[in-house]
This record gives sequence, C-alpha cells and structure tokens, in this order.
Amino acid sequence: MTEKKHLDALTPRETVAELDKYIVGQQDAKRSVAIALRNRWRRQQVEPDLRDEIAPKNIIMIGPTGVGKTEIARRLAQLAQSPFLKVEASKFTEVGYVGRDVESMVRDLTHLAVNMVEREAEAAVQEKAAERAEERLLDLLLPPPQAAGRAGRDKNVIELGYGGDGQPETPSTRERFREMLRKGDLNERSIELEMTAGSPPTVEVFTVPGMESMQNSMQEAFAKMFPGKKERRQVKVPEALEYLKREEAENLVDQADVAARAIRRTEQSGIIFLDEIDKIASRGGSSSSAEVSREGVQRDLLPIVEGTTVSTKYGPVKTDHILFIAGGAFHLCKPSDLAPELQGRFPLRVNLQALGEEEFYRILTEPQNALIRQYTALLATEGIELEFSDEAIHEMARLAMQVNQKTEDIGARRLHTVIERVLDEISFDAPEREGRFVVEADYVRQRLEGISGNEDLSRYIL
Repeated sequence: MTEKKHLDALTPRETVAELDKYIVGQQDAKRSVAIALRNRWRRQQVEPDLRDEIAPKNIIMIGPTGVGKTEIARRLAQLAQSPFLKVEASKFTEVGYVGRDVESMVRDLTHLAVNMVEREAEAAVQEKAAERAEERLLDLLLPPPQAAGRAGRDKNVIELGYGGDGQPETPSTRERFREMLRKGDLNERSIELEMTAGSPPTVEVFTVPGMESMQNSMQEAFAKMFPGKKERRQVKVPEALEYLKREEAENLVDQADVAARAIRRTEQSGIIFLDEIDKIASRGGSSSSAEVSREGVQRDLLPIVEGTTVSTKYGPVKTDHILFIAGGAFHLCKPSDLAPELQGRFPLRVNLQALGEEEFYRILTEPQNALIRQYTALLATEGIELEFSDEAIHEMARLAMQVNQKTEDIGARRLHTVIERVLDEISFDAPEREGRFVVEADYVRQRLEGISGNEDLSRYIL
C-alpha cells in the first residue's frame, strides 16, 4: 500500500489488514467497519443527485467489555482521518430525562473536527510562519533606532561582539544574527516579548436540554468581552521563537475557512461511537422513572441518527451522513429491546467474541502497540534490558483468563493489571538496577499465584 493512496480509498481488505496490526481477532467486526468505510468512498463517486440519498449503514457491536469494540471504531477513524467521538449513551440518563442534551455529541464532534482541520492548516503554513517568526525575532534582537532607541539596539550588537558605536545596522549584521540564531548560538539569551496571559472566564449553564447552545453563545461573548491580556515577559530565545511561530501560524490561517471545512468533514466523514447503548434499552413493562428516562433518550437519539440539523457555534451541521457505531454487552437485554425506529437506523449487527487464553497471548505479543513492547521500551529508559520467556507470556495469558472466569470478565483490560502486578517490583527498583532481566514463568506464578487463586483478593487486586 503506497502512502500516496488516500486512506478513504482503502479497499476493505486493506482496512482489515491495517486493523490487524493493532487488534487481535474479531474479524466479523473488522469486515463490517471496513465495508462501511469503503462505502463512504463509493458514495463520493456517485452522481450528486443520488449521493444525498445514500445513508450510512450504522453498526451495532454486541460483545462483553474489553473485547475491542471501542478500539476498532477508534482505529477506523484514525485510518480515515475522520473526526471521532466516543460517548456513553448512559451519560444522558445520569440525572434522569433532564440529562445532557443529546445534540451535544454533534457539537463536540464538530469541535474536534475544527481542531483537526486547524492543525492541518497550521502545518501547511509552518514554513511561512517560521520565516515570519524569524524576522520578528531578529527585529526584537536588532530593533531599528526609531523603534527601540539607539542605545537598546547597540547593546544587543555590542554584547554579541559586532561593535555598535552608533553606526547604522547593515544587512551583513542582520545576516550574522540570523546565522547565529539558526546555529543556536543565541539560545541562552533572554529577550522581552509581549505574550498572551490568562484566559477568559468560563460560564457553565446547567439547565434543561436545548440550552447548551446558549452556554456556547455566552462563552463566545465572554471571550470577546475579556480577550486574553498581553504581558511583557523575559523569555529565552528558543521559547520566543516557538511562541512567535505559533502566533504567525494562527494569523496565517483563515478561521472562517477552517470552520467551513470542519463542518464538511463532520458531515461527510464524522464517526460517533455510542458506547453502552444497551443501558438505554427498555427492560420490560416497568413504568419507573429510569424506564421513562431510557425511552426518552432513545426518542432524543432517533432524529440525530436519522438525520437532522444541529446548531453549533461554527454553523449548522447536518447529521445525515455521520457514521454511528453503537456498542454494548447486552447482558440484561437484547438489541430488539431498543425502540423499533432506532433499531432500523442500525441495520448492521456484529457479535464480538469473548477472549480466551490464546487471544490474550496474541494481544501481548502481536500488535504494534503490544503490552510486552510497551513495558520493554519503558524499562529500557532506565537501562534495563527486559525480556519475557514464551512460557511466561503464556502464563500471564492463562492467569488473566482464569481471573476473568472467577470474577468480573473485563476482557483484555485484565492484561494491564496482570502485567503491572508482575513487573511491580522491577518497576519500583528500576532506577537502582541495570543490565538484563528475564521474566520466567516461575516468576509470574510467584508474583500472581497467591492472588489469582484467591477469588476475594483477585476481585480487588486484579
């Protein structure tokens, strides 16, 4: 796969191959999201009249915690360079039906898209911003006589060994300063720079759904009323240069264009992961306030998923083509307990499998961000060459599965606590140690056997 190939144009097979680098197993789920990503590219190739009629095929992932639901959606968004937001559906029921406004998820997604586009825009003007920042810094080091007074300018010149004696600045003097700046010869010098300090006050509005847009408007108004104050500070030359680069990059970026592009990206490629959607499913014929709350949240979610227009501080955002991926364990209910209209907006359902010893072993060793690699790299910073025998890795996988079976099954997340417990002693003593340390199966059993064999202890420690 070439770098030039646009990531939205990845074939489903290529997308699955990319996901395989980070996620073990769950091939059905990977295939579903890979097809959904490819369908977005296909939709862009369709004639405009029909393009707007093609709705995204939203997905429900069904499986216990810790099997990769969130990670699959997050990695997919990274592949597609799409704005991605994970939100717990249950957060909208925390204070009953008057919970957080469900439209806030679209506003949050748009804000993420704006940040993403802004970073890209600033990266595109970095070269020009660096040139401008360098010139501004040279102006501070060598201000013209009329701007800073003859004495101030001559002081900088004389201190750096270029004379002064009231003679006018020459191009060669400026170029010598430029050369010294680029070589780092001026890094220890301090200059006085006017910098923005503090931030405008924040206004929080706690009220009924629909009022969050008022909070955004009030915050924006306060930002205009109380702009960040400028203060003069003495800073080192490298810090001043970085600050000026950021300031110039911000000045070169057209914020109106950023907002427009961010809205388009949100509408055309945004992904929202609705976690714990099973928590808002109906539990039967109960008429309790919790049941009313769950049904109310479903009713509120329906127009967002079906397609509506949400007001944001950047402009109106249509949700018609945002991809919604929902996830839930569905231990106490099933997808059919959701409102029929909401079920219809999630036509694809994928079952994720619980993880066993073999999957745990692969998770520890295969992915590019495998835990074994992470801890090896961490302890290498202390000069320790950490190694794991194959038997030790198998033993950690076995014990993690055993604890999951005896207590709460939290999937692959159990591996984090297991390996942390195994390496607790070496991690604590690392600054005083050096050389090679090999983790063997006996060492793993020694560190974990007493805990993993005791159900009460493992419930709290592992």
